[in-house]
Amino acid sequence: MTIKDVAGPAGAGIGGVWSAAPTPFADDWKVDTGSVKRMVEHHLRLGVRGLFLGGTCGEGPLLPDRERHRLVQTVVEQAQGRLVIAVQVTDNSALRILDNIEGARDDGADIAIIAPPYFMSNVNPQTLLDLYLQAIRESPLPVGIYDRGAYSSILIPESVLAAAYAEKNVILVKDSSGQLNRRDVALAARAKRPELRLLDGDEFRCAEYLQAGYDGLLLGGGVFNGYLAGKIIAAVAAGDVAQAEQLQDRMNRVMWDVYGGKTIACWLSGLKKLLVEMGIFQTWKNIPGYPLTDECIRAIERVLVEDREVLFP
Repeated sequence: MTIKDVAGPAGAGIGGVWSAAPTPFADDWKVDTGSVKRMVEHHLRLGVRGLFLGGTCGEGPLLPDRERHRLVQTVVEQAQGRLVIAVQVTDNSALRILDNIEGARDDGADIAIIAPPYFMSNVNPQTLLDLYLQAIRESPLPVGIYDRGAYSSILIPESVLAAAYAEKNVILVKDSSGQLNRRDVALAARAKRPELRLLDGDEFRCAEYLQAGYDGLLLGGGVFNGYLAGKIIAAVAAGDVAQAEQLQDRMNRVMWDVYGGKTIACWLSGLKKLLVEMGIFQTWKNIPGYPLTDECIRAIERVLVEDREVLFP
């Protein structure tokens, strides 16, 4: 698999709406493959172009290896080439990252996504740069960089990001940092490498990032807000800023209802409960143990009525 195979001419296949897909569990905590298959088909219904598996929303860092492989293999089998499939391969050393990339490749993934290490000794700009460059240059798959900014336990310096973005094997950036200085680093890298695709991961600021020049959106709520996100992209492309902002306001309201208000108190539990009510997931089980309050349940019921046309376009 080459970058051209994944991206098509000038990286066109990596724009648009992507989903950082949640992982459905059965009662025994194994990946629920039936729900995975329904989730794939629903993403296609929403107009989503790619799935990011095992990310933050996908609980990838918390999954046993066997369940991560089961997830990726099931998605690849169901998608049948209709979606670009990216898998988080983050780990604490380049050697472990490369081992994870080989597994993702064998499972049928198209792109390997590297986020900051979870734990690392002797952390400094040079050791972080060495880790990223070794993993990128030796990867058998095209690579994406997931910038979590200050939300990560290890903050990747902007200089390291710039060096990583300059690597020819890096095909996309998922920017969830919410920081303008880091956005500037990504835009500067894309100016030098037009084939690099920049995807906004801050789903509450989609219109802003698209207006700044980002190529698409990679959203944790993509499994339910993907259709609205596509409308925001179209509005920005048409130069209708007012319409894009109105759509963003609506999407934010839906997300606050699903996630448990502006404190995001029911994040994964609310997201999965919505998918249960939509007939896609069987349980709202989540490994971090997010609660599901009565208030959140009522808000989800309201979304199912008031926003049905964007949940089931």
